[in-house]
Amino acid sequence: MNNDKFPEKLEDKKAKESSANNSSIERFLQLKEKINQIKKQKPRLFELSAIGVVALILIVVMPLVLSDFRLDLLHRYLALAIVALGIDLIWGYTGLLSLGHGIFFALGGYAIAMHIKLQIPETASSQLPEFMGLYGVTELPWFWKPFSSFPFTAIAIILIPGILAAFLGYLVFRNRIRGVYFSILTQAATIVFFNFFNGQQKLFNGTNGLTDFQTLFGLKISDQNTQYGFYILTVILLAGSYLLCRWLTSGRFGRLLIAIRDDESRVRFSGYNPTGYKVLVFAISAALAGLGGALFTLRAGIISPRAMDIAFSIEMVIWVAVGGRATLIGAILGALLVNYGKSFLSEQFPEIWLFFQGALFLIVVLVLPSGIVGWLRTESGNFLRTITRNPRYVITYPQLAEDPEIQRERETLEP
Repeated sequence: MNNDKFPEKLEDKKAKESSANNSSIERFLQLKEKINQIKKQKPRLFELSAIGVVALILIVVMPLVLSDFRLDLLHRYLALAIVALGIDLIWGYTGLLSLGHGIFFALGGYAIAMHIKLQIPETASSQLPEFMGLYGVTELPWFWKPFSSFPFTAIAIILIPGILAAFLGYLVFRNRIRGVYFSILTQAATIVFFNFFNGQQKLFNGTNGLTDFQTLFGLKISDQNTQYGFYILTVILLAGSYLLCRWLTSGRFGRLLIAIRDDESRVRFSGYNPTGYKVLVFAISAALAGLGGALFTLRAGIISPRAMDIAFSIEMVIWVAVGGRATLIGAILGALLVNYGKSFLSEQFPEIWLFFQGALFLIVVLVLPSGIVGWLRTESGNFLRTITRNPRYVITYPQLAEDPEIQRERETLEP
């Protein structure tokens, strides 16, 4: 009887030990998963902290350090940096070189300008923008009327460029037009829109554009405190635009955009239809350009068909090329550096500054094809080793085994 019970006790003991081992293994795996999650969150927390610090420096420190003129320039260039983010999203990550983003920039600027021009006091003799009276217009055009509402205007600044880009993109991408042909089509669209707005004196004041902005929300636009409020808004929206682009490019959607850029045919053979993705990213890029155009117009005090000039659209691409494609932060730095360099050279060498600017672009293209940020990521280490006369690292199989990226992949793949 005792002999019959003894094996049962051994089996119970083994079962308890195995269950304890299983529970300890489960706890170990859960702990390991939490540690991996913390490791993944650390770079994100660091990036968010860095963005917050830079935003505080721009909002608090820069107005104290810079003169009113330099702060005005910084305000404009931060608005242009939002446009550069959109260019980097469509060109750097998706491989679609757009030479027509001046259209979307101008549409955003015209949207906010139309709203401001409709802020007419009730005591005024005419409830029309002053330029319309010069051309004999007696009734406000129907498409102007919704812009008297600021909520509608705020939505239109983003939606009108986005919808237009989605429409044009669908017509182009469904026919599998890409490469230089896509660039030519966007440039042709720029010419069409430039000529249209340039010839509409009664509707948009033609070549002169919309200017002489007075009030917004009852505040005088030219007032320094009002402009400082617009400056803070620009910094916040730039940070938000960067986070949006970072979110889009860091996950599966971003990997798919890069795959479309590198080998679109292979993406199609993998079962994906790139058309929808390219239309979506083109629309987001255009919406960012419209947002940047609206913020720039609030600071510049004017929007005209010159914003749709081909040269300006090409200049947007140069910002991203100088800063570094597919880097996001490079797009922002490129917009700031190129525009500040342009301002500095025009001040110091007013007669020959264009030659310096052209030489700068040639140097970047020939010496830094990946842009400043791209060079810092890939070649700066080898450059420093060359200066210090240290041998360059050669990638061999033993070194690959010790590569942190490979070790991280091995840890994630291990059960």
